[in-house]
Amino acid sequence: MSVSSEQSLKQGGLAETVKVVIQALLIALVIRTLLFQPFSIPSGSMKGTLLVGDYLFVSQFSYGYSRYSLPLSLPLFSGRIFGTEPQRGDVVVFSLPREPSTDYIKRVIGLPGDRIQMKDGQLFINGVGVPREKVGQINNPDITEVDRPVDVYRETLPNNVSYDTLDLSPNSIGDNTREFVVPEGHYFMMGDNRDNSTDSRFSVGFVPAENLVGRANIIFFSIAGKASPLEIWRWPSELRFDRLLQSVNSAPNSVKTN
Repeated sequence: MSVSSEQSLKQGGLAETVKVVIQALLIALVIRTLLFQPFSIPSGSMKGTLLVGDYLFVSQFSYGYSRYSLPLSLPLFSGRIFGTEPQRGDVVVFSLPREPSTDYIKRVIGLPGDRIQMKDGQLFINGVGVPREKVGQINNPDITEVDRPVDVYRETLPNNVSYDTLDLSPNSIGDNTREFVVPEGHYFMMGDNRDNSTDSRFSVGFVPAENLVGRANIIFFSIAGKASPLEIWRWPSELRFDRLLQSVNSAPNSVKTN
């Protein structure tokens, strides 16, 4: 084989490698832009469903697309396209109405037209109390961030979606509220850690449908101790193996039954 032939083969092989890399990057870009977005949990407002150090995949296609579903929130269009309504009880990532560059994650509690109120720690929707059953306690600072047992209550929404909430402080400021009427095109969001959640009861307010980024689906990684996933040497002691690849709505929370 001549030198020129060998050079042609090398150049052809390099071109093929570059082509494969470009294709892989384009596929990754499409997935990241239109399908799934990674999201990390930085605070404890969704305990005991989600923990600080959980890393999630958020499906951006669940409710259609808005500018906030796209990288950098590019204003390519207004409103939503291919839009579908979130269900009551969905765990949702959304852009904060007063500061759209900040993403929050909460649970959808109120739909457009609903009347939402808290009375003595119990959630009321349209004047009807949501069933609230004490199911036990959690005595694990990794989950509760306090060094004492915390009561856990299970709520069941009208559409039969159930989830656990923490009661860090009975008779806290968020346990009794005025009645909120959810405007059309908006949603009422609350955190499962009811006494440590900035949500629609407070400064978050009603969340416009346009601000929905997507629905939280799968926990693909989880590490305790405020460790970085890159700190591999901490994995043996801090990795939460029981949470890996768990559905957001079925992740374990170490409740001790009474």
